[in-house]
Amino acid sequence: MPIEILGARLIDPASGRDEVTDIYCADGKILAIGQAPAGFTAQQSIQAQGLVAAPGLVDLSVALREPGYSRKGNISSETLAATAGGITSLCCPPQTRPVLDTAAVADLILDRARESGHAKVFPIGALTRGLAGEQLAELVALREAGCVAFGNGLANFADHRSLRRALEYAATFDLTVIIHPLDRDLAEGGIAHEGPAAAFLGLAGIPETAETVALARDLLLVEQSGVRAHFSQLTTARGAQMIAEAQARGLPVTADVAMYQLILTDEALHGFSSLYHVQPPLRSAADREGLRAAVKSGVISAISSHHQPHEVDAKLAPFAETEPGISSAELLLPLAMTLVEDGLLDLPTLIARLSSGPAAALRLPAGRLAEDLPADILLFDPKRSTLAGETWYSKGRNCPFIGHCLPGMVRYTFVDGRVSYQA
Repeated sequence: MPIEILGARLIDPASGRDEVTDIYCADGKILAIGQAPAGFTAQQSIQAQGLVAAPGLVDLSVALREPGYSRKGNISSETLAATAGGITSLCCPPQTRPVLDTAAVADLILDRARESGHAKVFPIGALTRGLAGEQLAELVALREAGCVAFGNGLANFADHRSLRRALEYAATFDLTVIIHPLDRDLAEGGIAHEGPAAAFLGLAGIPETAETVALARDLLLVEQSGVRAHFSQLTTARGAQMIAEAQARGLPVTADVAMYQLILTDEALHGFSSLYHVQPPLRSAADREGLRAAVKSGVISAISSHHQPHEVDAKLAPFAETEPGISSAELLLPLAMTLVEDGLLDLPTLIARLSSGPAAALRLPAGRLAEDLPADILLFDPKRSTLAGETWYSKGRNCPFIGHCLPGMVRYTFVDGRVSYQA
């Protein structure tokens, strides 16, 4: 359906464009920006004065919970939740049941995503069979089935030799590997950041070195193998510094951070609310500031929701026995706008970290607004607020931000020129 968006502030970080203009879409693409094409007749006209038109957000980690965990969520519910947060393209991790280590599972996910018709889904394939860290999955077959990158989540490899061989194999076929730096032995038994808060609360700690020791090893193996590597869910200031040093040496590495790590610290654990139980854990205020600085400088080029919906029962046990994770995809834009409100980032830089940055990290066909490209557009009001939880589409309500008034409101999310979400 031909659509015109009139008078919006268009921000496209990939091209450096920032201007008040009009956008004309038809047949799933952006036909023109500025002047209407000859003979163009809109069937829907949106008066967008005062609104911001940005590339649809690109989220590198949204757990869709399907197949295998339908009590927590499904592809339809979680992709709809994503579009409510301004997300048009998302990557789903391989922790499904069965694990996303065969082309058949990838086909199932992509078929269900097309049927739901909400957001574009890009599967992350398992690097090893069953995520066991031993035998490699059929990576080439998974790539041909639609997987855009490969990872093992927080599951460690059986040994360093197996990890090295996996990275070398991936480098041979120019595959991108996603690495969650966490040393299993140092993190064993821990559920919170090893610091004063954990000590006061009597919670077993996970030291900073659980991340940095693993990161040092992984960066050396990346350098030796030459593989393209994306480091996901950084939590420490020292880890961000190590990524900066690796990038300065010319290593092909990128990194992302969970949105909630830029807002919360381990001080939130006082009160033992299981809504703050995440893995890797919330870190110290100093770590948060280091991560924020890395996002501002571009060392961390992507902010992701790391959306993990759970059923109610998963969060009802005592803190240490609950399942980790926060359901937050549908609040990605409002939560991110707090960084602008706090003066940490300007709006174009924030949009870059939510769109073109993550798209470039995994080489996704997304994150740009330009003529002849898919009309994946986020239209939001930066001056209106969102009451988190007033409407809720995810099956998981395990979100500590519900009830908060957050800056910015998603008005429309367009996927291939079609209204996928409207406030």
